[in-house]
Amino acid sequence: MHQFIAIIEREEDGYVSLCLELDIASQGDTVEEATTNLVEAIELFFEVANPSEIANRLKSEVFITRLEVSLG
Repeated sequence: MHQFIAIIEREEDGYVSLCLELDIASQGDTVEEATTNLVEAIELFFEVANPSEIANRLKSEVFITRLEVSLG
């Protein structure tokens, strides 16, 4: 098992999920469905991708932070 970071955001009638380390996205009607679909997409990627593609896409360091920005 390996853990990845997922960002899930609402878009119109559903949710979009993104794995930051691999730049893989999916979607679903609910948060749970978007999460499940993203897990499936990641698993499929590892099943079919060759080792060089995995190495090129896999980011070893991903940082999530909140920014404070002055508006106006």
